[in-house]
Amino acid sequence: MSELPAEGLTWRVKELSGFDGLALNRESVPAPLGDRDCLVKIEAASLNFRDLMIPKGLYPFPMKSGVVPGSDGAGTVIAIGSRVSCFKPGDNVCTILNQGHHHGSLTPAIMQTSLGGSLDGTFRQYGVFPESGLVRMPPSLSFHEASALPCAGVTAWNALYGLPGRALKQGDTVLTLGTGGVSLFAVQFAVAAGATVISTTSSSAKDEKLKGLGAHHVINYRDDVRWGETAKRLTEDQHGVDFVVEVGGATTLKQSMAAIKIDGIVAIVGAIGGQGTGGESEPGLLNAWYNTCIVRGLAVGSRTQFEEMNRAIAVSGLRPVIDERVFRLEDLKEAYQHLWDQKNFGKVIVHCSP
Repeated sequence: MSELPAEGLTWRVKELSGFDGLALNRESVPAPLGDRDCLVKIEAASLNFRDLMIPKGLYPFPMKSGVVPGSDGAGTVIAIGSRVSCFKPGDNVCTILNQGHHHGSLTPAIMQTSLGGSLDGTFRQYGVFPESGLVRMPPSLSFHEASALPCAGVTAWNALYGLPGRALKQGDTVLTLGTGGVSLFAVQFAVAAGATVISTTSSSAKDEKLKGLGAHHVINYRDDVRWGETAKRLTEDQHGVDFVVEVGGATTLKQSMAAIKIDGIVAIVGAIGGQGTGGESEPGLLNAWYNTCIVRGLAVGSRTQFEEMNRAIAVSGLRPVIDERVFRLEDLKEAYQHLWDQKNFGKVIVHCSP
């Protein structure tokens, strides 16, 4: 076996003062490994809106001081503990965002196991993870593509397939908002399932890209402020959509509720438009009753769901959409700003390997 690395580049959140609060260091690789641990050479990581919120002090969930940022990663196992049975050196893997979420529902304890928040994340060259916190990488994907899966991919999969007895099926209609990572994965999963997809965007250029992914209808939400009502009119018998993958939060919920059909599912997975103040324009809990629908909040998904998604990716040949610009690990702050300025189409990738 070749000699293991002694150190590698690692970013840390030193201050909650914005992106300048991120600091790059050269740190020792943790050793020795625990019995159930894997040392992973991280080849690529991807950015999520969650990662932007953390150094800005906007993240509403648990996090530790001085954490290594990064929710998503893909790489190669280069060493294992004495009792590891799932992986061997040379295996290509993806990290699980909530390291303790193996199956079933979230718990308060599992919420304390998120990479880049409570636990050190993926914006580094080498990381140690328990074997239960990794899954095999789909063999059809590159490291860059696979690094897009752990947060955005699993979240979209959970939004469409995670509620027992109410999984997406052929002929359903799905409404997606914008062109962020979760939304694009939702478009791809829905198209692969034979569903009708209605998407929103503010850009004519992105309109064409969404249609290229298979979206059947695209609504420009700047030109049509009642895009939810328009989406409802586009559905069969104008009854509304079966699923809304809701990423906007307070700024989009009203129109998402306008689009949903009776007994449809609004899956709230984020709030990139802001968390709101509970004002008149933001729907309240009673709107679920008024609209006779299910409103479901979710946070990523489990290892079991990740593995289900990976099997579907292998069968369908789906390839994650990644932004045309890929950043070096040393240029992480620039990558953060690129995503913050919404200059991307698809997942923003950071190449971590030297």
